[in-house]
Amino acid sequence: MNLMDKNNRFNLANSVTFLNVACGVAAMYFVTQHQFLPAIILAWIAGGLDILDGKIARKYNLSTEFGVQLDSFADFLSFVIMPAFLLYYSLNLTKGFAVFAIGLIFIYYIISGLRRLVEFNLYTDAGSVSKYFVGVPTPLGAILLWVLYLLHSFGIISSVWIIAILTAVIAWSLNSKIKIPHP
Repeated sequence: MNLMDKNNRFNLANSVTFLNVACGVAAMYFVTQHQFLPAIILAWIAGGLDILDGKIARKYNLSTEFGVQLDSFADFLSFVIMPAFLLYYSLNLTKGFAVFAIGLIFIYYIISGLRRLVEFNLYTDAGSVSKYFVGVPTPLGAILLWVLYLLHSFGIISSVWIIAILTAVIAWSLNSKIKIPHP
């Protein structure tokens, strides 16, 4: 198996992306066990792998449509579903209405993240990099949810409703017209 073969589904860039997926899945397991620190560590590793896979793909000309799609699936898992799970589970909701209403906001975040990634794939060519993102990229959305997690965990924002409203704003921003410079 040649890791530098562009047509190999397990080339070096794609293999790094698969590691990102593995970190996201493992992080979600830890979230469901209320072990948030290992989940956060794995999420940050996934973030590093997301940066690395793109750099490898561009440097070694391994960018393919398969890789673009795979990267978006990894982003969906690691930077949309996982951080939403982390923040939602950390709220320790026990009351019926709050569980339902705030749950809907987190579903809105997940659907917004999925929409953003699908839109991104529709307008991106393999190997191309634009000067800026339109809307908040999902990794930045994940970081913003992580910040909300920290603010709630340290008691800076104790209201679950404020956290939910801010989550809805972040969800909206994923598909907004806000321009974010591409690194």
